[in-house]
Amino acid sequence: MKIALIQQRAGPDRAENLERALSSMGTAAEAGAELVAFAELALDGFFPQRENDPAAAELAEPIPGPTADRIAARAGELGLVTVFNQYELGADGLRYDSSPVFDADGRLLGVTRMLHITEYACFHEQGYYAQGDTNAPVYETAVGRVGVAICYDRHYPEYMRRLGELGAELVVIPQAGSVGEWPDGLYEAEVRVAAFQNGYYAALCNRVGEEERLTFAGESFVVDPEGIVIARGPELEEAIVYADIETAVCASSTARRLFWRDRRPDVYADWVERSGAGARD
Repeated sequence: MKIALIQQRAGPDRAENLERALSSMGTAAEAGAELVAFAELALDGFFPQRENDPAAAELAEPIPGPTADRIAARAGELGLVTVFNQYELGADGLRYDSSPVFDADGRLLGVTRMLHITEYACFHEQGYYAQGDTNAPVYETAVGRVGVAICYDRHYPEYMRRLGELGAELVVIPQAGSVGEWPDGLYEAEVRVAAFQNGYYAALCNRVGEEERLTFAGESFVVDPEGIVIARGPELEEAIVYADIETAVCASSTARRLFWRDRRPDVYADWVERSGAGARD
């Protein structure tokens, strides 16, 4: 199976960004892709680089909603499983960093909301996003079992393990990673380790381009279940990054053959209960 990561700049015109995204989906389908994925906040400037911008609230849309419906229709037209990402206005009135997942017929399979919300310079996300309430779903798609770890969620081994426990064969990571944010390839290393420890493919689709306070690096990549990078996008350039994957190999990965066989979940529950800040044996 071929997958495609849409590494696209988000210019100031959302409508134009959407048309470019729809066009890129067509290009990916023509190249033989069966699944496409987008970066975090694919169609908007990265507003969390600023603190408390009231104008950002107007960007949030429901799912289903105007933008999600256009993506869904295109997915169905092209027969593409699609992992999107947008600023969501929930039915509860709260706003979330969310990834709707569409099957190859355009049907909305569900929405993953970012669970962990950060706050530091140029990533003032706690002022914009509510904590996600969808846990860590894995979706039965036309191309296999797909999970989503939105940006900051990838830092949490518990989250990445849960996707594995639920049978994910591919974990898509919509990302907003800036130049120099993680030195010495650290953010790539942690994704490689997560794939190796859990026996699934991981596909990180990163933003790209210079914005007001941040320059996003691009360099999207795909990792196999042994932690090996099998595809990588260019730095600071728009691209569609393709990778051929074979989900059947997940079952025979090192993690599924060995690590998972010898796990001790009977003792882990107590560790988790006692693992709050400052906990000691």
